[in-house]
Amino acid sequence: MNTSSHKKPLFSKSNHPIKIVQFGEGNFLRAFVGDVIHQLNQKTNYNGGIAVVQPIANGLISELDRQGGAYTLFLNGIQKGKEVQEKILIENIVATNNPYEDFNSFLELAKIPELEFIFSNTTEAGIVFDPTDQFDATPPKSYPAKLTRWLWERFTHFEANSNAGLYIIPCELINYNATTLKKIILQYVDLWELEGQFKEWIQNAITFCNSLVDRIVPGYPKENLSFYENQLAYKDALLVTAEPFFLWVIEGDERLKEKLSVDQIYLDIKIVKDLQSYRTQKVRILNGAHTALVPLSILYGHQTVSDIFTSSFTKSFLEDAIRNEVAPTLDMDSASLHQFTEAVFDRFKNPFIKHYLASIALNSISKFKVRVLPSLLVYQEKNRLLPPHLVFSFGCLLRFYKGNWNGSELPVQDDKKVVEEFESLWKKNNSKAVVSRVLSKKEFWDQDLTQIPNLAMQLEDILDFLATGNIESAFNSYINKYDY
Repeated sequence: MNTSSHKKPLFSKSNHPIKIVQFGEGNFLRAFVGDVIHQLNQKTNYNGGIAVVQPIANGLISELDRQGGAYTLFLNGIQKGKEVQEKILIENIVATNNPYEDFNSFLELAKIPELEFIFSNTTEAGIVFDPTDQFDATPPKSYPAKLTRWLWERFTHFEANSNAGLYIIPCELINYNATTLKKIILQYVDLWELEGQFKEWIQNAITFCNSLVDRIVPGYPKENLSFYENQLAYKDALLVTAEPFFLWVIEGDERLKEKLSVDQIYLDIKIVKDLQSYRTQKVRILNGAHTALVPLSILYGHQTVSDIFTSSFTKSFLEDAIRNEVAPTLDMDSASLHQFTEAVFDRFKNPFIKHYLASIALNSISKFKVRVLPSLLVYQEKNRLLPPHLVFSFGCLLRFYKGNWNGSELPVQDDKKVVEEFESLWKKNNSKAVVSRVLSKKEFWDQDLTQIPNLAMQLEDILDFLATGNIESAFNSYINKYDY
């Protein structure tokens, strides 16, 4: 029997001094930054509290207030081949603010002398410049405009003192997120004609750090809520689930390493000069594995990512493709690559996350161009032959866009023009014509792929082999023909 209705609500009595202003109260930041600050407070002498700002009009601030900023984080997944289940009570949030209801309190946060960090996750659409935003708005509409107004308050309160500077570390999933945010803030400085000394203060006292975040956070577990509620002695309307894997790569200096005490907590936080190699690693291995395997796995009959490991064929295909064809193309430490690759396989096996292949299949053509094609081309250039698994996955992608397979409709979701292009091509049911036309479309690949030696020929053969309707036999026929 579920007795959650008889339990008392969770409420925190934490009194950490506020050292962090966090823009965003959603699942991701609570399971990501919340975990970091919890570890710092538990295992080091950091003693830092978070003031959470709701970046849009509708959000969870009122619910956070009801629970005193406390919530439970459940970590469920596979690490180093073993199942992991962990429950953590997070009590870092000591203040909340909805600037749409209390703008003055929002500005008051800027006057706290102990502040060290600003973290944010306002989604990819959050870091934008809106030229209609006004300095006198209460609040301005966009996140960068709110932050500019807030920084002005700090600048004037502390009379341009450089000691009032902060680290600003965005968690939004765009490349060069901090660089972009800084550029937009400076645009608002110009638009609002704020004094020149303010611009100098931003450029000299504020440290903008690009960052890369990686943790899957399913969030509130609506489907199996009772499983989690039965593990709690209290009611928690904000419990959040996440995988145990954690990676945060931040472009920063030695001073930042000391502040975050990265060597004293178990979470993988890397402070580096340039994070682009880590971003490439994530895009090519994690995202690339998804994109390369999705069409093949759907044609094979799988429903979720974890299903890939229920078949010896798809399991071996994935592992061979990543270990032998993707990872060797990356210019990174081999031990680091191996560790990341094996962690990706563990993440794919996670039985607690239902990651449906059909949802990942969205916009597969553009994803293939960014995530898989670079590995294919680098492998071909280095080895003077094509990577068989990546080429076969390319063939499965082309076949997937036909829209049907063995009498069933396929979940093709893409730009209307892309879908119509494939529909037109596949009406002729001529694999050679499909391959020739698709590879030559620079709109798809930013280059003419018919110029890659033997690629068109091998893809034509793969499509012919796939005509049998059996993925495994088609792959074996392809491998045997080209003696891989």
